[in-house]
Amino acid sequence: MSFSYDDFFAKDLEESENPFLTPTSRKTGKDLSLKISILSGVFLALSYITVQFDSVSILFLGFVYFLSGTPALIQTIKDVKSSIINIDVLMTLAALLSVCIGAEHEGGLLLVLFALSESMEEMVDRKTKSALSHLNSLVPSLATVVQNDNTRYQKAVQEISVGTKIFVPVGEIVPLDSKVVEGSSFVNISHITGESIPVSKMVGDPVVAGSLLIDSPLVLEVTKPSSQSTLAKIIELITQAQHAKPKIQVFLDQFSGIYAKTIIGLSLFFALMLPLFGIAFLGTEGSIYRALAFLIAASPCALIIATPTAYLSSLSASARHGVLPKGGTSLDALSRCKYFLFDKTGTLTTGGLSCTRIDNHTTYTLETILAIGASLEKNATHPIAKAIVNFAELKHSDELKTKEVLVIAGKGVKGLVEIQGEWQEVFIGRSEREYSTEEVVTILKIGGKEAVFHFKDELRQEAPKVIEELKNLGRVFMLTGDRREVAQPVGRLLGLEIEEIFADLSPEEKLEKIAELSQFENCAMTGDGINDGPALVRSSCGIAVGTGLSSQTAVEAADIVIMKNDLYLIPKIVRQARKTQNIVRQNLTVALSVILIATTPSLLGLIPLWLAVILHEGGTVIVGLNSLRLLRWK
Repeated sequence: MSFSYDDFFAKDLEESENPFLTPTSRKTGKDLSLKISILSGVFLALSYITVQFDSVSILFLGFVYFLSGTPALIQTIKDVKSSIINIDVLMTLAALLSVCIGAEHEGGLLLVLFALSESMEEMVDRKTKSALSHLNSLVPSLATVVQNDNTRYQKAVQEISVGTKIFVPVGEIVPLDSKVVEGSSFVNISHITGESIPVSKMVGDPVVAGSLLIDSPLVLEVTKPSSQSTLAKIIELITQAQHAKPKIQVFLDQFSGIYAKTIIGLSLFFALMLPLFGIAFLGTEGSIYRALAFLIAASPCALIIATPTAYLSSLSASARHGVLPKGGTSLDALSRCKYFLFDKTGTLTTGGLSCTRIDNHTTYTLETILAIGASLEKNATHPIAKAIVNFAELKHSDELKTKEVLVIAGKGVKGLVEIQGEWQEVFIGRSEREYSTEEVVTILKIGGKEAVFHFKDELRQEAPKVIEELKNLGRVFMLTGDRREVAQPVGRLLGLEIEEIFADLSPEEKLEKIAELSQFENCAMTGDGINDGPALVRSSCGIAVGTGLSSQTAVEAADIVIMKNDLYLIPKIVRQARKTQNIVRQNLTVALSVILIATTPSLLGLIPLWLAVILHEGGTVIVGLNSLRLLRWK
């Protein structure tokens, strides 16, 4: 895939994407460091094969030092000038000293394996950042602007302001957050949210940047500048996540500089002190040789990359599935959670109500009662009002004339309704007395009589299976402000015990309950990211589901944002977080084991320089490859 000049400079792409290069040069430049390290390995092998022919062997070895040693030496000089003593400096120093003591081939082996290890680290890093690279590649640099006279021209997306009309043809990516002003089309947003089913967009509907038009072109009106688009928010969130380091990684980053200086000092100390114990200064059994082997064996390359490669791999895999953790710290927090807390409405349920039946105690027919209720409730926005209107539409009820309609906040709607040619005063809303029912109810009063509407909160289809999976990972609780009579039936359908259902909770009481449960185990709270903001912040790990980043509250309050409206992603990200911790522990074990196993034997002369090199670089490669396992989601 080729890019324009603007893409190359604006998106910080790798050199192989440089538009100034020819296709052949671009192909050659891809993974160039890996190719050079492999070529160096070939020359090293030839040097070993021709060792009986000194001049030929030295010539091949010279190519090794030139190809792999020159870049290392240049980087070391830069580091030393900047007063930086790191692993690169250790390796370059060891290679140069190997030449000084007549161990040229061991030094060449070190340079080749170190170059190979570095190039593989680059590949791992590129793979782990693939989600961000993919999202960057989705953003078109130009958009087709439609003027008032319907003429069109190309303009950079960064320069397009809100309110501008743009044209997007079939098969193209929407460059900016917009709304449809002409046409209709199905759009695919699977590469952004993971939602595989195409979504229909018609006039007035919002369309997010990065959407792919499937069957028809659209004329859109830009609603957000490029810097504030949904795709830009996602890219920003992923970028922040990749730079948000967990504690162990921060510690190792700070530790590496001190450790490198300590190892250099100890190597120098051993080189000077071992001759006092009757060990020769030079030669393959000498103190310098042993000190070099110790320096290489003790260098913590594998230790330094053990955590960043694992976390970056995990973050990349999560982002590709529409799950955005705010860095390794969020994964750490989630991995420790054993209690999983859920809001009910809009999280475990669809947030909508359906009318199940009407108990009619008036002199009017059920059809008339439904028509009366729907005629009044069309003026309200409460979920109960929507359920009554939807039920009336389903039953094809007539719409009656109304006047003097008043919506009373928190109580209901009252007004005059023309019924059979007469105006009647009607109220529909909360009852002044409690009904013994497990459902949501509302009453309609007319002429001293009343009818009772019954509603059911619709459970998400996947919710029971998700709760079952989470029970295998810990314990599940439901926290809701709904009445106990409403919450308990929902909880039972989900397989929850009575003591795991907390109802009638005010926002303050919900926070208190989270604090109470947190005394026993770390809690992960899942909500819609808007009215559950305080609860998401109070928990050990807040998870906002199905926001699509449309809510700024969700982005700010949650530790993990799940863009796709799919509860199945919750147990998956929990398992991914725990797997990440396991991989990090494995990496650290491998890295520390190599150091502990190889250092002392190196000083005792039991491990030659070449074996110390293989153990050191082998451990680094194993750690990198082990981290790549996190790119696979299960």
